[in-house]
Amino acid sequence: MLKTPFDPFAQAQQQFDRAADLLGLDAATADFLREPLREVAFRIPLRMDDGSVRIERAFRVLHNDARGPAKGGVRFHPAGNLDVVRAKAMWMTWKCALLDLPLGGASGGIACDPHGLSQAEQERLCRGWVRALGRLIGPDIDIPEPDLAVSPQHMLWMLDEYEVLRGSHHPGAMTGKPVGLGGSLGRREATGYGLGFVLREALHDYGLRPDRTRAAVQGFGTVGSHAVRLLQQLGVTVTCVAAWSTSDNAAHAFRKPAGVVADELSSVVDPFGNIDPTRAVRLGYELLPGEAWLEEDVDILVPAAIENQITGADVERIPVRVRLVAEGADGPVTEEADRLLGQRGVTVLPGFLANAGGVTSSYFELVQSNAGYYWERDEVLGKLDVKMTAAYAATRDLARKRNVSLRDAAHLIAVSRVAQACRERGWT
Repeated sequence: MLKTPFDPFAQAQQQFDRAADLLGLDAATADFLREPLREVAFRIPLRMDDGSVRIERAFRVLHNDARGPAKGGVRFHPAGNLDVVRAKAMWMTWKCALLDLPLGGASGGIACDPHGLSQAEQERLCRGWVRALGRLIGPDIDIPEPDLAVSPQHMLWMLDEYEVLRGSHHPGAMTGKPVGLGGSLGRREATGYGLGFVLREALHDYGLRPDRTRAAVQGFGTVGSHAVRLLQQLGVTVTCVAAWSTSDNAAHAFRKPAGVVADELSSVVDPFGNIDPTRAVRLGYELLPGEAWLEEDVDILVPAAIENQITGADVERIPVRVRLVAEGADGPVTEEADRLLGQRGVTVLPGFLANAGGVTSSYFELVQSNAGYYWERDEVLGKLDVKMTAAYAATRDLARKRNVSLRDAAHLIAVSRVAQACRERGWT
């Protein structure tokens, strides 16, 4: 699914520069917010089960913490690099500010493929990542959460290593933990459900009846699978899901015109969101090339896998019926594609609004962990609905008032809040 060449950090900076110009941001503040406050690149010696040692590249970037401790994901992906992490850290800063969370933005990861690692090797890798970062992470500094290919078990190993180093319990040092061990009910489905809440509001605004609306989704991991579930609850028919398959190391689109059934498809998915093509075909799904999801005759496209998935060259393949593109991942639509889609009258729901359900529920988990009191699932998702709906409404209203795109409006709100915090602290 990954397309090259692509510089996500350059794209994030380009989006920021446009917002800074629209805000009339002073040069010092603009220069300060354009780059991360801190970035660390390091290497982890990983002892393999056969006794050999493999060296893995790893990263952690803190973009800004003027509004509170930094928050951001940890991802395992062989194509990971510092520019990807820088971009995601910047987007996380804007995401937290847009949702009005008292947090800053960070991101990190390990450039590895976890599919080929045993459980013991994955545990040693997680613990090595925490040991290498030492005192640069923690509940009052920088709070990691799960991102691509990272599970609650991975987060628990990281938390355990952190607590071993500190010699005391700090359940708020990590989020995305297993329920019953400091994790929050509703956290796993929150990103996909949050995307669904935003789409629910957008459907109303753009005059799309759910029972007459069709969608195609790329990615069937934590985000994509739960987005499909909520879209189905809203009455939307999801006709196609694209995902990676480890059995043949290729991307496929799984099509069922009558509607994908989330629970049915989940029965042939591994823990990383990879769909088994042979078993999916037995369930009645049509097997298509990986990028065929872009050509589905639908109203909504949901790229919920990784960055750089809809480029300028892809836009001409997208049917004229498409009205909305909802970014379930960070940076899946390039700047050129965004511009071309806008010219066609297609509205793009930006990732740091549409997929902000993950960090919002992580904030809820942080609050619960620090208080030692945990909420029921419906309360978590109810609070998430309120936050996501309010952020969407504020973004939509400003977009209409300033006659700008939703992406620009979201940046205007987020950047202005972070810039104000920097000025009031005396940083700029």
